[in-house]
Amino acid sequence: MTQADTWYVAFGPDKTVKTDDSALGAVRSTRTFRSEVDAKLFAMQILAKGWSASAGTLNPHQPKQVVGSSQIECWADPGLGG
Repeated sequence: MTQADTWYVAFGPDKTVKTDDSALGAVRSTRTFRSEVDAKLFAMQILAKGWSASAGTLNPHQPKQVVGSSQIECWADPGLGG
């Protein structure tokens, strides 16, 4: 039996920063992951592009966790306490 994805990262261009990607009409997307570590690694890649992101657990995973865009950097970066 395969393990189901339990984490998601929603991401997209930061609308407050004009980039070539946002000029192309890029929209927010979501990707799912089997582990929190994989979600954190992906979130760090997104943040490195200058994009915004949020993350959390998928239903019915308990306990429910939500990481808002203002906390995502600290959550994803082990050097910042994540």
